[in-house]
Amino acid sequence: MMRVGVLFGGASSEREASLASGRQVYTHLNRQKYLPFPIFVDTENRLWELPKKLVVQNTTSDIIARLEKEAKRIFYEELKSLIDFAFIALHGKYGDDGCIQGLLELLGIPYTGSGVLASALCMDKPMAHRVLKASQLEVAHEMVVQDTDWERDPQRTQDEIVEKIGLSCVVKPSREGSSIGVSVVQKEEDIGPALEVAFEWDNSALIEEKLHGLEFSCIVLGNEELWPMPPTETVATHEYLTYDDKYMPGRSQKITPARVSEETIKHIQEEVMKAYKVLGFKNYGRLDGFLLEDGRILLTDPNTSSGMAPSSFMFHQAAEIGLNATMLFDRIIELALEAHENKRGPL
Repeated sequence: MMRVGVLFGGASSEREASLASGRQVYTHLNRQKYLPFPIFVDTENRLWELPKKLVVQNTTSDIIARLEKEAKRIFYEELKSLIDFAFIALHGKYGDDGCIQGLLELLGIPYTGSGVLASALCMDKPMAHRVLKASQLEVAHEMVVQDTDWERDPQRTQDEIVEKIGLSCVVKPSREGSSIGVSVVQKEEDIGPALEVAFEWDNSALIEEKLHGLEFSCIVLGNEELWPMPPTETVATHEYLTYDDKYMPGRSQKITPARVSEETIKHIQEEVMKAYKVLGFKNYGRLDGFLLEDGRILLTDPNTSSGMAPSSFMFHQAAEIGLNATMLFDRIIELALEAHENKRGPL
């Protein structure tokens, strides 16, 4: 029976979301096919084998407080002797950005999701958008501000944002997820505080025009042959989907499939599949974007993984094509093994 290490927790701002994802994966992996092996990644990126009683803890802080006495430390070099395959349920920096993928490549352990290059590229939103634009896919009008430029001449930087992007605009760290560090700016005097928030998380900030339209997310499965799921329409109670909107029950509406025509759904799926291929995704991924009132589709956030908490729209989309959580995880693992069997060099 294949030993599947489920990696969750981590050092990023999204570790609580990762804990929820990891617990879901561990719970629903097919015990007839796989032997689940829960591996917690702490805030120093150390690995720990968890007993089941710690997997069900409510927060990563709860787990960390009990690691030394109740968990078993795993050193990187030991990992290949303990697991045959890694199911990555990490989110954010060091989890989605190619770092853990690179470690697993060096250890010779196949894993879920995309490889080092695609993972790193999609974590860096400005770079991902540059690749999409070069391939004739539409993204929002945007610019990047470095923290050094802001420190050197804040007034000039502020004026440039107003001139190039205008108000209202969205300010976010270049390499974060789950709406961490995001602000919607309506007034010129709020640009500075928004940038300061973004710079708490990264050395560069992405400034985008505020888009208006139907916001969607679409999961895609596949390597060479692709299976896009029905896109989910997300409706927030705020100006944008906050962290709480994404993960707290009742804070936002997630409607699957999106309330648009079949023709429009197919158009969205076609665009996200183009992006999936252009960015080098493998196995599965999630593409977020907007359907504007004029019918254009703008892609905003390519993700080489997706949240997998029980309420995640990933499972709503899977249900629409006849897959429950266990069946979905089976398919992800099968596709991951296929990708790693066919690769030449790193994925």
